[in-house]
Amino acid sequence: MKKLGLILLAIGLFFTAANAQVEELQTEVEVKKELVVAGDEFEKIEVSALPEAVTAAILTQFPEAITTEAFVKQDEEEVIYKVKLDLKGQMKKVYLDSAGNWIKKEDKKEESN
Repeated sequence: MKKLGLILLAIGLFFTAANAQVEELQTEVEVKKELVVAGDEFEKIEVSALPEAVTAAILTQFPEAITTEAFVKQDEEEVIYKVKLDLKGQMKKVYLDSAGNWIKKEDKKEESN
C-alpha cells in the first residue's frame, strides 16, 4: 500500500513539473509595433547575421531558446527580422525590428479565412 501511495505521489509530481515547464514557455513580450504581412516576402539569412540588438532581445526574453532560422525583410521604413526559435522542443516565430523591438504580426491569409 505504501508503494502504491509513493507511485501515485511520484506521478502527480511529474505532471505538476511538466505543467510548470509549459507555463514558463508562455512568456509575454512587450510589443512596440504591429506588422501586417500579405505574403512571406522574407529573405533567409544566417543566424550569425542578426544584429546584436535583435540577438540581445531574444536572449533577454527567451534565455534558453535556440535560434534555428532567421529571415529579413526591408519594409517601407525599416528592416524587419523573422526569427524561428526552438523553446525546449516547441517552435516559435518572433518578429523584431533592427533595434530589437518586438513586433506583433497579423497575417493577411489568416484574416481572410
